[in-house]
Amino acid sequence: MDLSVQIGSLRLTNPLIAASGCFGYGVEYADSVDLSSLGGVAVKGLFLNPREGHPPPRIVETPAGMLNAIGLQGIGVHRFIREKMPELRARRATVVVNICGSTLDEYVELARILSDVEGVGALELNISCPNIKEGGITFGCSLTGTYDVVNGVRKVTRLPIIPKLTPNVTDVASFARASEDAGADAVSLVNTFLAMAIDVETRRPKLSNIVGGLSGPAIRPIAVRMVYECRQMVKIPIVGMGGIADARDVLEFMLAGATAVQVGTANFVDPFIWTKLLAGLEDYMARHQVARITDLIGALDTGAREKEWTSS
Repeated sequence: MDLSVQIGSLRLTNPLIAASGCFGYGVEYADSVDLSSLGGVAVKGLFLNPREGHPPPRIVETPAGMLNAIGLQGIGVHRFIREKMPELRARRATVVVNICGSTLDEYVELARILSDVEGVGALELNISCPNIKEGGITFGCSLTGTYDVVNGVRKVTRLPIIPKLTPNVTDVASFARASEDAGADAVSLVNTFLAMAIDVETRRPKLSNIVGGLSGPAIRPIAVRMVYECRQMVKIPIVGMGGIADARDVLEFMLAGATAVQVGTANFVDPFIWTKLLAGLEDYMARHQVARITDLIGALDTGAREKEWTSS
């Protein structure tokens, strides 16, 4: 069985990518997970300079999900290159670097710097984090802003570019189209949904930032629907994410049109989920006599349902 998939010029041995923000810089999991066995590792978002993020409390559990308002705390691109990339290369990880910017120029400069770093396989453009007021989310909620960031980065790198789209817009598919028009090699979706939780005893928000991003199984059906909508709009690959907890969830995203998936919140529940996901995919392929996992991409059969609606 062939589990490999292609995103631009980047070949993944399987469609499973550790999601940015939920897997550290990859090296934190290296003694528990064989990083080379993953399709890819999307590292924690990087700005040009180190960033403190929000004060605690910044993570809250919710029914079937999790709220976070970390605020993109990070070590900055230069420390990442010096301190993390050597081990990621040694562990033979396929590295997708998530980059963040407060300005268009910062995205472009990050892309330029990382393009010369051995072992960087692709750039994921974080234009969708709901937990900071400046930069990314401003670009990600504007069609023009999305186009400008992708187009600006495209001019300075040959690496595959994967803008990460926000679900906090009216029509996410139009943002996928803007990304494709600007030269993106793929899009990843969805980032977290804006949400909040309140302590009714103290009558105060549970997060220091008041609002945060909702992830986990609660958002999966919405994320699957958004992947399906984007698949109708663009031809470039889609990396789907949102609440994946087992192999069936991966297959849902792929049947809806995703070429690969990212797994995030589930890492906090089960750090050893990766072997289970791979085994589940292989079992499904064997039972359904699927030789190549790429044959499942967008293979959703809507014919019967469409006929039912038409006849009624």
